[in-house]
Amino acid sequence: MRWHGGHHDEAAAVRPLTLAWVCRHLDVGEQVIRTEALHGGITAEMWRLTIGTRDGGTVRDLVLRTFVDPFYLERAEDWLNRETGALTLLAGTDVPAPGLVAADPTAAHCEYPSLLMTHLSGRTVLDDEGLQTRVPLLARQLVEIHALRPVERPREYVALTTADTVVVPKGADEAAWAAAIDVIRKPRPPYEGRFLHRDFQPGNVLFDMPSSRSAGARITGVVDWAATSWGPADLDVAHCSTNLALLHGPAWGQRFAEAYEEAGGVLAAAASERLYWRVRDALASSEEVQLVAQAWREAGRTELTTRAVEERLDAYVTALMNALG
Repeated sequence: MRWHGGHHDEAAAVRPLTLAWVCRHLDVGEQVIRTEALHGGITAEMWRLTIGTRDGGTVRDLVLRTFVDPFYLERAEDWLNRETGALTLLAGTDVPAPGLVAADPTAAHCEYPSLLMTHLSGRTVLDDEGLQTRVPLLARQLVEIHALRPVERPREYVALTTADTVVVPKGADEAAWAAAIDVIRKPRPPYEGRFLHRDFQPGNVLFDMPSSRSAGARITGVVDWAATSWGPADLDVAHCSTNLALLHGPAWGQRFAEAYEEAGGVLAAAASERLYWRVRDALASSEEVQLVAQAWREAGRTELTTRAVEERLDAYVTALMNALG
């Protein structure tokens, strides 16, 4: 899932019932002193709430996510329940995730389904500069996530793409795409289940960048746990690989899988199995290129037109078929 800040007006305020609900979950003497709309996602309104005490003492930040888009509302309860479960589980681990403050998945108290969580320091970094330093950090973080062994497993992953829903970009290498679509017509390979984030990609990872150069960069948080699932490590790796290929160029998709193994992660042994998961995710992204490109442009990557992203996707699918097919 990707945040989308385009659905609401900067002047809009947190809705009154929601604000009252937030206030009930604050400590005695605390109040919301500032609200700021966060931009850059697709499925929900995001707010940063600054919390202060009446005596002007300590200040902290919380993050409020509210599902308002009619298209996503029907899934909001499931997503918020899953995210609540994931954040509860992650609280006892070394994975830097937000802390759960409160959730209202059915909008019993708020105008819309909402989640209140702690604010993590750091920022998402989508530019090309310093990527060489960040990719191994991303890979190590994902290996750590996959090492979690929850007492209660999340539900099995869902793969939404089918051979019939793939959108072949205009001017794409038709032979490569036809071969790729044939790959996902086959039955899925057997796999060893792992705890998956299911949308692990640069837009959901926060970095602390101490200087303009990337030396000393570190990950301060991983956000958006609403799609947490149980499935093959290859699927999470494939998803991050596709995003890196579209953001930074096809070679980075391949590089991420190597970095994951260098960090101690284990992928499918057979090339045909790796290809299945890698292609499945790349083809899934064909259906949302426009949305993704728009979110990236809003986040500052103005050169990433829908066409530019389509061309990278075509180059990546072709490279996958050449390397592993």
